[in-house]
Parts: sequence; structure tokens; C-alpha cells
Amino acid sequence: MSVATRNLLLFLVVAALIVSTGVLQSWNAALAIVNMGLISVVMALGVNIQWGYAGLYNVGTVGFVALGGLATALVSLSPVAGAWSAGGWRILGALVFGALIIAAAVFLYKRMAKGFARIAALAVLLVGGLFVYRTILDPAVAAVEAINPAVQGNIGGLGLPVLLAWPVGGLLAAGAGWLIGKTALGLRSDYLAIATLGIAEIVIAVLKNEDWLDRGVKNIVDIPRPVPYEVDLQASERFLSFISHFGADPVAASAITVKLMYAGLFLVVLLVLIWLSEAALHSPWGRMMRAIRDNELAAAAMGKNVTRRHLQVFVLGCAVLGISGAMLATLEGQLTPGAYQPLRFTFLIWVMVVVGGSGSNLGAVLGGFLIWYLWVQVEPWGNGLMHLVTLGMGDGPLKQHLLDSAAHMRLLVMGVILIVVLRFRPQGLIPGK
Repeated sequence: MSVATRNLLLFLVVAALIVSTGVLQSWNAALAIVNMGLISVVMALGVNIQWGYAGLYNVGTVGFVALGGLATALVSLSPVAGAWSAGGWRILGALVFGALIIAAAVFLYKRMAKGFARIAALAVLLVGGLFVYRTILDPAVAAVEAINPAVQGNIGGLGLPVLLAWPVGGLLAAGAGWLIGKTALGLRSDYLAIATLGIAEIVIAVLKNEDWLDRGVKNIVDIPRPVPYEVDLQASERFLSFISHFGADPVAASAITVKLMYAGLFLVVLLVLIWLSEAALHSPWGRMMRAIRDNELAAAAMGKNVTRRHLQVFVLGCAVLGISGAMLATLEGQLTPGAYQPLRFTFLIWVMVVVGGSGSNLGAVLGGFLIWYLWVQVEPWGNGLMHLVTLGMGDGPLKQHLLDSAAHMRLLVMGVILIVVLRFRPQGLIPGK
């Protein structure tokens, strides 16, 4: 069997699984899997660019996804009335002042000779700068958060179309990736993993606690949608007339129509990213990145700036992760900082890349759909299995324990899949070159 035929069969198997969900459960459930699968594939592409192209071990993907979600709020929400006059401009000024203090500290560190004088100068600059920074920031934050805190208490956004937030999310995550890369890419791979994980947790902590920015754990639940609401379709005479020809229920048909619209938008983004990724992978730049991945010392001996190329590919991967985060927040219509968990947005994405095939864009697509499908379906399968196992058992603590453990079946299955793939096919289902 040729490689192309085998790959086609793998995709057909995944498609058959999703279609079976539509037939046996509902097409709403199947399309929900498709939409989240498309977003998960974009996340997997971002990780694959960093790991598969350059061997960069980034386990802080959840932070870049969260920054993409933040971009949707900052771009698409309407500005909160009075927030900028109450303290928004002072907050912006405090942030600029903080950036200038950091830049001044870097300048002093580079220009002054080692010794007590440099340490003292840096200590005075940073401690004094922190005091002034908090003096400017704290009253402004309090003023903004006091504006209708039950439903607002933040600065809002720019009131622009939500689709513009997708590239902005990519830019925001890319900017954060550049700052992190300038600091952490000189570290060894295991230290880079620890650094990215810690920085991602800092990002999540900021989103959870800075109410003036995104309402923190109070959440933002009114992110605009690029597609119609279901209730608007149900009130449309044109839509009702159209579905009447099929004898479909208006409620189910409106939900399916909205999901199809989202799927179309996500598919366009995915196809563009795959086209760009494939073009980059097969360009001289892509061949250079694979050479660096395979042997950094040999590439450096040939005159390649390894650190600079690592920074490029790290920023590109972060940008793709930011786009996926903006797509996710748009689909959900809300920004929930507490929902950004490393298990979902780091571990699961890495499983998709490893199972699909590191360095392979088609592998990332296959792994994204397959693993997300199993992540969604394994839990109900586990419930059914546990009810079957405990069918003849009397009521008691053992039976209750087994039934309660069914919710963790997905974690067991993901671990087993990862172990099996690493043991018997470490290159993944569709290996990269």
C-alpha cells in the first residue's frame, strides 16, 4: 500500500467516526466535534511549527491560546462608557512607564561594569520605579473597576468586527513569543520547557486577576459573533421558508446552520495556514530549519545563526496559537480565564502532534481531529462500559466508585494512546520528513 493511500484511509476512518456520531447521536454533536476539531488542528499546527520544524519544546501553549482569547475581547467589545476618562489613560501611562523602567534597567546592566555600583543602581531604579508605577496604576485600576462592576468593571474594547481579532490575536501572541524567546531560547530544551510553562502560568494569572482588563474570573460573556444567532434565524421568514422544503425542525436546523457557518470560517483559516506552512516547509528556509533541528552544531558550523532562526520559528508558532485562541473565544462567545487549563491546551495538543506525526502538517490535521474526537466521545463510552461492568453488582461503595471513575476514562485512554504510539510508532501516524 502506498503512503498516499494509507494516509487517505486514515483520514477516511476519522471522517467515518465523525459521520457515525451524526447518524447515531445528532448532527449538532457531530458538527460541534468538527468545529472544535478544526480549532484544535490549528493549535496542533502551531506546536508542530515549533517542535516539528525546529525541535523547540514549548509547554506553555495555554498562555498563547489565552492571549488570542484576550484579543477578541480587546478588539470586538464596545468601549465601556467612562472607563477611559476614569482611569484608562492612567493605566496605559503606567504600563508605558513600567516598560521604560525595564528598558532603562537593561541599558544600565549593559553599560555599567560588574560590581556593587551596578547592583545598587539597578536596585534603586527598579524599586523606585515599582513604587512610582504602583502609585500611578492602583488608583486608576480602582476607578475603572468601580464602573458598574456587576456587568462591566473593565475598559472594554475597540468595538471592531470580531474577525479582525483573529489576526490581532496572532500578533499579540507573536509579540509575547518574541519577548519570551529573547529571554528563554538560549536555554537547553528542558529548561526552555520549564520557562515556557512558568510564563504561561503568569499569563493565566494576569488574566484571572486584572479585572480592569478582562473582568478576571467574572468572565466576559458577550463577545460578538461573526455569524447570526440561532434565535435570529428562527425569526427569519426566509430561513423558515427554506427549511420547510426539507421538513426540518427550525430549532435544530438553525443550530446546524450556525455550526456550518463557523466550520466554513475555520476551514478557510486552516487551509490558508496549511498552505503557508507547507510553502515554508519546502522552501530553503524550511530545509535550513530541519537541518538546525537535526544537528544544531553542524548548522552553526555552516554559518547559520541558530538562536535567531529559533526565535523566528518560535514567534511563528506562537502566532498560530494566538489565532486559534481567538477562534476558540469567538466560537464560545465568551472569555473565561479559569477555563485555560494546561491539560486541555498543552498536554492534549502535544498528544495530537505526537500521534499525528511531528514535523508533518497532515499529521497535525489527522491527530487534531482524531484525538479531539476521542477526547469528546471516550467519557460517554466509559459511562456505558462502567454501567455494563456493574450491571450485576449490588449497590455499594465499590459500584459507586466504579461509576464515579468513568469520568476519568478519557485521561486513561489518552495516556494509553500516547504510550502505544511512542512504543510502536514513535514517528506518528503520518511521519514528517
